[in-house]
Amino acid sequence: MRFVVLTGGPGAGKTAVMEAARQIFARELMILPEAASIVYAGGFPRYPVPHSIRAAQRAIAAVQAELEAFASEDNSAPVALCDRGIADGAAYWPEGSASFFSALGTSAEEIFARYSTVIHLRTPTAAMGYDNSNPMRTETADEAAKLDQRIDRVWEGHPNRVVVPATETFTEKLEQVTALIRAELILVNKVADRIPRFTDQPSRGHLLN
Repeated sequence: MRFVVLTGGPGAGKTAVMEAARQIFARELMILPEAASIVYAGGFPRYPVPHSIRAAQRAIAAVQAELEAFASEDNSAPVALCDRGIADGAAYWPEGSASFFSALGTSAEEIFARYSTVIHLRTPTAAMGYDNSNPMRTETADEAAKLDQRIDRVWEGHPNRVVVPATETFTEKLEQVTALIRAELILVNKVADRIPRFTDQPSRGHLLN
């Protein structure tokens, strides 16, 4: 099982791309929902104070780890597309990335190793149509742009990260993302031809201790 992260700032088009990928790739691709939406939609406290933010990000990381563990055990598709990855939480952590990974008992390198590819969708500017109609989205266009930059810095050390710029049309962005997913599926098929069974799976590890 290989994991591909779709990340980016608010309003970048992740939800629409995830739904399109679900339809395009069908059983070739497992779609994992956004852990933050699961946590917040379930009523987890969401206050703009450090202890609340830290608690929420720990909960989100734990849910993300369980989603990935489920995908590995289910093994119904060779590739799983994640709506954000564990490292995204570092962009929200009050004390910064190093403190975030330390709080989870891990490192950026260990988290990066869970994901074969990271696709970063750039958040559009207000002039390009930034939309905050999603009830889970609380950021203004300026706040979204700053968060997009923080997420970019969090993932910049990943060895296979691709940044997809904001585009005039959704179709342009979708074409770039689907090409990257197809490349991942082709690679998986080549590996499957050489190895009888691929068993390297991400574990929950000390994220949940």
